[in-house]
Amino acid sequence: MRKGDSTRQTILDHAVRRASMIGLEGLSIGSLATELGLSKSGLFAHFQSKEALKADVVDHASAIFFETVMLPALGEPRGLPRIRAIFAGWSVWAERAGLPGGCFFVAAAAELDDQPGPARDALVRNQADWLDALAKSAEIAIAEGHFSGAVDPPQFAHELYGLMLGLYHASRLMKDPSARDRATLAFEALIERASR
Repeated sequence: MRKGDSTRQTILDHAVRRASMIGLEGLSIGSLATELGLSKSGLFAHFQSKEALKADVVDHASAIFFETVMLPALGEPRGLPRIRAIFAGWSVWAERAGLPGGCFFVAAAAELDDQPGPARDALVRNQADWLDALAKSAEIAIAEGHFSGAVDPPQFAHELYGLMLGLYHASRLMKDPSARDRATLAFEALIERASR
């Protein structure tokens, strides 16, 4: 990896962690430069604008999510075992990725839902890709005989996605100590319904 690529990676890793706590709008080229001991002009050269920085941070968070959740799950057998691994990894991804503010995407969605621009476009694109991957996982579970042929894969993806949003809301905002247990019960109910 070239030095410039390594520096860019370091900047994005730090920016994802910071954005999990202060939001994307709270990021600035000046503050990131100070925190990382870089010159402002040097950091600016990597992104050219705050909007480009925010969009790149969203894409980088998605890459971290893929490495933390999906990559390990792909090592599991196709179908239900893989879906279980996705759920297990997704439920702890923010901790495993070292995000002190919790799930980057929950915070970014609340911040960007009505803010047009490259960062929102990147978030929508990445979340749509994730929903497609969840639906594809359900299709594979049907093909493997783990789920009923009556299951609607996009609906399964929607329900699993909603369940995880509920988990992050209950655990982070509500500080509910039973949030993960409740999410697991809801996940098992979803799997049982899909398996009939």
